[in-house]
Amino acid sequence: MTEADIDAVSAVRVRGWQAAYRGLMPQGYLDAMSVAADAERRRSWFGRRSPGVSDLVAERDGEVIGWVCVGPARDPDIAPGAEELPAPRPTAGELLALYVAPALIGTGVGRALMAAGTARARAHGFHTLYLWVVRGNTRAERFYERAGFAPDGAEEAYDVGGSSVPELRYRRSLAPTAG
Repeated sequence: MTEADIDAVSAVRVRGWQAAYRGLMPQGYLDAMSVAADAERRRSWFGRRSPGVSDLVAERDGEVIGWVCVGPARDPDIAPGAEELPAPRPTAGELLALYVAPALIGTGVGRALMAAGTARARAHGFHTLYLWVVRGNTRAERFYERAGFAPDGAEEAYDVGGSSVPELRYRRSLAPTAG
């Protein structure tokens, strides 16, 4: 992903939220989402992101059709502050985002992005990859389970437009398998 991709990535992300979270989040919140506002926030963040964060896009005919982002795990129970830990540091990564243009879901774009994100996570030295999925997003849950993730028992809720939205944490080992 380059800075020139930000508007297209924001469009994929916003349209992805509006499609995936219908019925799981307040509709007024989803309807009010703005590609321009998302792009502005993403532009501000893009130049300041950690070197351990990787953003990758999928393109078709020069158009961004999907986006994946991986980086160091953020949850304190799996990634406590580095200053508190002896070397070697934790090797937990997080799938921070994976979105595909809604019309292309089920065409293999998500699987390709997952493979590229997983490869990037391994290249960063992560041995485990975590992610959060909105409870009730059964399509995403099935997708992640087919990709080798399983719920690890952690649940958390966050506020979206005045409603509490529960999420489930999933985990996958990235350790090489004997074969």
